Amino acid sequence: MKRPTVKLSPEEIDYLRSFKKSVKRSQREYDRANILLLLHKDKKDIEIEDFLEVERTTIWRTRKRFLKEGLARALEEKPRSGQPKKYGQKQEAELIALACSDAPQGRARWTLELLAETLGKKEGFGTINRETIRLILKKTNVSLG
Repeated sequence: MKRPTVKLSPEEIDYLRSFKKSVKRSQREYDRANILLLLHKDKKDIEIEDFLEVERTTIWRTRKRFLKEGLARALEEKPRSGQPKKYGQKQEAELIALACSDAPQGRARWTLELLAETLGKKEGFGTINRETIRLILKKTNVSLG
């Protein structure tokens, strides 16, 4: 079965060339632009794979997205879902308020472990750990030291 060919208009070729030269791009975006330019020149997948050092599936997906959805969609990243946030703004605010408050009796300051232990006893923080606390405090520039 013959693969569908990619034929770019002169405007699309100019766009891809300027796309590669413009603002800093991720390596994947740069590779996709090069893949489309090489496919337009009727290069075989194996040649593109060797030349750009990309996987064959990257070439297939780029070709497929270009033919189905157009040039702009073929170059950009698809959104990734990722894991949903476990703690909202209310819980983050409560954590920050606790970290900024005075340390408990007999302690000089709050530690990540102490915050995790204290918050673990509160409702809504059952699975919180020290790394989550560290990331929230880092994001908001709160220092325990």
